[in-house]
Amino acid sequence: MTATGSPAPAVARCSVLARAAGEPLAGTAPRARAWLVLEQAGPYGFRALTTSHLPERVREALGGLPKDSGTTVVLARRVGRHADDHAGTGSRRFWFAHVAPGGVRMRSGLLDDAELLRPDLADVLAAASRGELPPWGARGTDPLLLVCTNARRDICCAIEGRPVAESLAADPAYASRVLEVSHLGGHRFAPTALLLPSGHAFGRLDAASTRAVLDGAAAGEIGALEHHRGRTSLPQPAQAAETAVRAATGVLGLDDLDALRLVDGRAVPAGLRWTGDGEVAQVQVRHRDGRAWHVEVVRTTLPEPKPESCGKAAIDAHVWVAGVPERLPDWA
Repeated sequence: MTATGSPAPAVARCSVLARAAGEPLAGTAPRARAWLVLEQAGPYGFRALTTSHLPERVREALGGLPKDSGTTVVLARRVGRHADDHAGTGSRRFWFAHVAPGGVRMRSGLLDDAELLRPDLADVLAAASRGELPPWGARGTDPLLLVCTNARRDICCAIEGRPVAESLAADPAYASRVLEVSHLGGHRFAPTALLLPSGHAFGRLDAASTRAVLDGAAAGEIGALEHHRGRTSLPQPAQAAETAVRAATGVLGLDDLDALRLVDGRAVPAGLRWTGDGEVAQVQVRHRDGRAWHVEVVRTTLPEPKPESCGKAAIDAHVWVAGVPERLPDWA
């Protein structure tokens, strides 16, 4: 209530404000070259790895991992309500994917918690980001869609994400290919989702577009390109450039493109973070068939400040906007 006794005005959620501001999706995907997904029933707290019903020693181990390994660890669960009954268990299902172009692979199965307590776990995650997955489980190729639904992280993820996940889970054609996930970043683009093993991220989804994402993945293509945030193995300007090439050319193959940084006219690997080039990034996007494009990507500021998450103060929103791709001579 306000001081006068009238109801307090409703506060617009961050995803509503981002839509109204016209903030683009391309170039906003979280960044990781590998993802380790651990199945753990909820509830999850704000930081799920350390505020969940994982065994205490596992929480401590995961909470102490370095943030710069190139591999992101998240918790996931089957879609639906979960009784708050968590008998101790020493193993859990997992999915471990390396998602960089040309090196996509995934392993899945049952993982003993002892593997998460090994003293060299940080080294295992760093190696995974380079494509060296440990010999856990078995090779997996079936597309898996992780939909963010963690209300403790941001209410938009629950309000927007849970109905989408429930819609898929209620459909026998898709139920086995969707999980709720603890956190993906970019709450203001809810509903957000990550596609494994390719590492493409999506936002502002609905029931129809999530089905299109999974249908496309089954055919080896990106479905619902208009919802594409980018590939997580690329820095944000390169994500925006790759999506621009796809939109301009109709190239949809999940692993058809890579994006490189131009330095003094030479194309070099971009890395996960793009620094040192100021407000303009020069990107070369390459198709594995030899085609190539130059894309200039400019960092701009939206006219109105807005919050990155619900409950946070509004700040200036900086976005990477790709120009029209310019065809180059074949690189091969």
